[in-house]
Amino acid sequence: MVAERLSVSLSAESAAAVRKAASDAGMSVSGWVERTVGGIARRQAGLLAMDEYEAEHGAFTPEEREQARRTLRELGLLDVRVAG
Repeated sequence: MVAERLSVSLSAESAAAVRKAASDAGMSVSGWVERTVGGIARRQAGLLAMDEYEAEHGAFTPEEREQARRTLRELGLLDVRVAG
């Protein structure tokens, strides 16, 4: 991976939160931001893919949604505290 230097402006509170989160994770600020932003981008791409699928094939049923939640929980990809 080729790194690109990027400058951003954050509120003092957000900057402190980023530094703390990176420190708590044992990571550099750059590494933490890279991991966090990458995760958000992957989730957005997944949501877009789901929207496109539903536009073509119809909405997911409640049963399909629940099965997806169970699978994600089993894989450790869904935090029960957040998703319910």
